[in-house]
Amino acid sequence: MTTTTPEPGVDERVLRTSPWKKLLGRPELGSVVGAVAVFVFFAIFADSFLRATSLATVLYAASTLGIMAVPVALLMIGGEFDLSAGVLVTSSALISSMFSYQMTANTWVGVLVSLLVTLAIGVFNGVMLTRTRLPSFIITLGTFLMLTGMNLGFTKLISGTVSTKSISDMEGFSSAKSVFASTFTLGGVDFKITILWWLALILVATWILLRTRAGNWIFAVGGDLDAARAVGVPVNKTKIGLYMGVAFGAWISGQHLLFSYDVVQSGEGVGNELIYIVAAVIGGCLITGGYGSAAGAAIGALIFGMTSKGIVFAEWNSDWFKFFLGAMLLLATLLNHWVRKRAEAIK
Repeated sequence: MTTTTPEPGVDERVLRTSPWKKLLGRPELGSVVGAVAVFVFFAIFADSFLRATSLATVLYAASTLGIMAVPVALLMIGGEFDLSAGVLVTSSALISSMFSYQMTANTWVGVLVSLLVTLAIGVFNGVMLTRTRLPSFIITLGTFLMLTGMNLGFTKLISGTVSTKSISDMEGFSSAKSVFASTFTLGGVDFKITILWWLALILVATWILLRTRAGNWIFAVGGDLDAARAVGVPVNKTKIGLYMGVAFGAWISGQHLLFSYDVVQSGEGVGNELIYIVAAVIGGCLITGGYGSAAGAAIGALIFGMTSKGIVFAEWNSDWFKFFLGAMLLLATLLNHWVRKRAEAIK
């Protein structure tokens, strides 16, 4: 059943829309199909894939990516990119660790300072973008290069090496680890707390997009910037807020990195920003903005987790991982394009 042509005098807004049309209109449809296909594939070819412990490992891999993929997806829906997101995670961890160690403070002081500085970097990206009107590619590429140099330079200046000093014996470390890097047991299986952070971000981001005025603003500025500005959408505030959202995700990921391993290597995170974008695109976000969902980005991250760990469980050469990731990106993009064309054809 499809939507029928309205009779004269009938308001189109009161017409019933078929479930099929609604389904085709969902941006995450392609990623759901892809996720099912990947799951079935590895369930057949990797004997240990369906074990509860293996699925917990897959969810952990997906969550560490998904915590960043969700806010990056919102930013892409708003029509922008952030090429500094990967190294910003490392910056967040380095700030927290070095501030705590050098100031001999409670580790929670370092965590809070890291939050403030990380959010300030997000504001910097947003303000530079809105004030200069330069493409976000250029702005965040500059931030990426600056953060990469600062991560290495400050770490070597303060610690004398390319990694931070251990803070595991400092006050507050145990409680901070329980918040950012602990493990909980469910049904006899151990799960990482990042999965809960990931789920919380998905729910909050979905609520913002679908149930708030800010969500309408995000779609508006990504769909047609000039039209959004003409109808009174606070374009600058919306874009700055989106970059702060990415920074908040980077802060969570950075604290998990720090409290999982105690020390942080200054060169980590380079290249991860592309993985975040890939997850969002696989999840249905358009490069051009104005279309996508938080749930789709989460499914894209899940596909990444299943692929990265499924290759290991299948005992294949992990050198082929990026080949599979690139193939999935192309297939997901083509599938999403086909779905949108079908949805438009039955309007």
